[in-house]
Parts: sequence; structure tokens; C-alpha cells
Amino acid sequence: PEPPSVSEEDESEAARSKGMLSPAAALGAARAAMAAARPSDVGEVYKAILALKSQHLHKLTVCYLDNASRALEFYRLQEDWVQRRISNFEYLMSLNTFAGRSFNDLTQYPVFPWVLNDYTSEHLDLDNKDIYRDLSRPIGAQHQNSRDKLQERYDTWCDDEIPAFHYGTHYSTPGYVLWYLVRLEPFSTTAVHLQGGRFDVADRMFWSVADAYQNCTTTMNDVKELIPEFYYLPNFLMNECQHQFGDTQSRGNIDTVVLPPWAKGDAHLFTRLHREALEGDYVSNNLHHWIDLVFGHKQKGEAARQAINTFYFLTYQDSIDTGALKAMDTDQRNSIQAQIADYGQTPRNLFTRAHPARRCSNDVARPVFFNPELSGLPCSAGSRAP
Repeated sequence: PEPPSVSEEDESEAARSKGMLSPAAALGAARAAMAAARPSDVGEVYKAILALKSQHLHKLTVCYLDNASRALEFYRLQEDWVQRRISNFEYLMSLNTFAGRSFNDLTQYPVFPWVLNDYTSEHLDLDNKDIYRDLSRPIGAQHQNSRDKLQERYDTWCDDEIPAFHYGTHYSTPGYVLWYLVRLEPFSTTAVHLQGGRFDVADRMFWSVADAYQNCTTTMNDVKELIPEFYYLPNFLMNECQHQFGDTQSRGNIDTVVLPPWAKGDAHLFTRLHREALEGDYVSNNLHHWIDLVFGHKQKGEAARQAINTFYFLTYQDSIDTGALKAMDTDQRNSIQAQIADYGQTPRNLFTRAHPARRCSNDVARPVFFNPELSGLPCSAGSRAP
């Protein structure tokens, strides 16, 4: 229920009686702090905003920073998705946000799933279930032989300090984000800076969607998931800035990304079909399994072990005691901090129980003005819209 309505004058008077800032004064102080801050002062602004919580100002409460699970429940995002009130894309973006992922942070960039496994056919039939990736398994465990090797690594691991894991790399790192977005500024410049003033070797660059998927599903050291741009931004696949990436040893010059045959060489068509696949029935009916792996109860613990979904321990939130980290010598502390920043971070855990499945599209009530023709659904002559 909504809190009772209180006028700004009443709030200000109540704040003054308790020796606190009024809401207007607190908001003004926050704005002044943010306006005066330099990019390096983001942490100080964050602390200042959190400090305002002590004033009990509900307008400034950023509860998802403290308890993302409660915030999700408060905003009823899961219910909206289950009831098909919001799209798959919108829900995934919301989960990324509540899990601490942001377009402003390469170390915690939003993560999206591969949803297709067919990047070689001339035609893409979105009604064919065989063209979709198994969303109940991690991208690195799509095939039985991969699962056997990963489980063998886990079972034979022997180290007193480092817990056993299936994957020594991660599905989302700053390097992977730049690898995908190298053709798009400002990521091109950032990638050059990362490589010491030049682009990476041409043979190691993102050149083909099909090749990228093949590597992610057949090698143990490459388990990249996707970024949101695969579902809405065709420009990152095109070399519109005309960067010179050089020549490969066997594939010639690297330019625009080589698209699947069903995209007909059109990045816009690729993005549209990819988005249609994301929003289609198969993904809608199975996306909750992937959410369990990345944001949910299969992220850590016994459920993660059984799902072949455990990563190097430093990728998890709260894996390091900050007090112990401060007590380390400078070199050791810098090494751990660099590894956490550069080699992938698992999103904040949002769900402790299995995520519910989405309702079937036929079970959802449609508005009275629903037009079957516009939706693409078959309709009889008697129900045809005028």
C-alpha cells in the first residue's frame, strides 16, 4: 500500500524537530555534491547518497543497493514477466540492473544469453525448436563431451586454498565486452588502449558470429555469453568507422562481422531475427532456467555444482574478506583486485529458489481490441478484422 500523503511543509517541520535536513535541503545537498564531483569521485557521491538514508527520507531510499531481492519483490518485476506484461529483453535488463550490472562499467557489463545454436543455415525457422540453445545448461556445457571434461576438472581439482571449479574463465569480462564492441566507439579507442596502443592481432578478433558460437560451445577456455547489443544495435557489427584491423593468416582482411547466411549479409536483419528469437515462445518458455544459472539459486553451492556452473572463487561477490584484503601487502592486494576487475564478476544473486516459468501466451488474457491479423495469428473469415 502507498504511504499516507504528507505535505512538503509537514515533512520539513518534522525534519527540523528531529534535527534533520528537510527533504528539499537533502535533495539540494545531493545535487550539489553530484554537480561538483569529478568522475573519480563517484564513490564519494555514492557514500553521500547512502548517508542521506539516515534521514529516513523515503524519496532517496535506493533499496536495491542493499537488498536487490526485496526490491525485485517490491516492484513485482518477476510477476510482470511471468504474466507477460513485459518483454524478455526488458526483464533481462531489469535483472542486470538489480544485480549491479551497468553499461557504465565494463567490469560488470549487462549479460545476455546466446539463444540460438544455428548460425549456418540459409533460412531460420523460429518455430523449429532444434535451432535453439539449451538454456538449462551453461553455454560451455552444451555438449556431453564438454560436460564430461568440465566435471573431470572439478572432480580432480586438488588445492587447499582454492575451491574446485568447472570454469577457469568467465562468461562476462571487460575484455569480452571490448571484443564484441571493438568496431564501435568509444570501445574501439578503449580496446586500443588495452592492447598498448594498437588493435589486437587480427586472428584473435571478433570476425564471425558462427565462429564465436562454435568456440563458446566447444572449448573449455571460452564460455562467453552475449551482450544486450546483439538484440537491438546492428551498428556494432558494422565497421562504420573504417578501422584497419589487419589481415588474418587464413581468412583475409577483418572488416565487418561475418553474419549467418540467414541474415543475408544485413546486420539489421540479423538483429531483428535475433530479437524475434529472444521474444519467441521457445525462449519465453525456457528463459527461467538460464536466469537460475546466472542470477538465481544455481549460481553457487550444490545446485551450481550439479548444473556444471561453478567458476573461480574470486568471481563471486563476498568471496574476499575486505578486512583481510587490507591487511595484505600492496603487491598481493593489487594482484587480487586486478583479477577481480579484469577476469569476470558473477552478478549479484537475486533468487534463492527456482525461478517460476513464464505463462504460455495462450493463457494470457488479451485486451478487447486485440487484432489477430496484426499479431500474425491465424484467424477465421468470421473473425477477420474489418
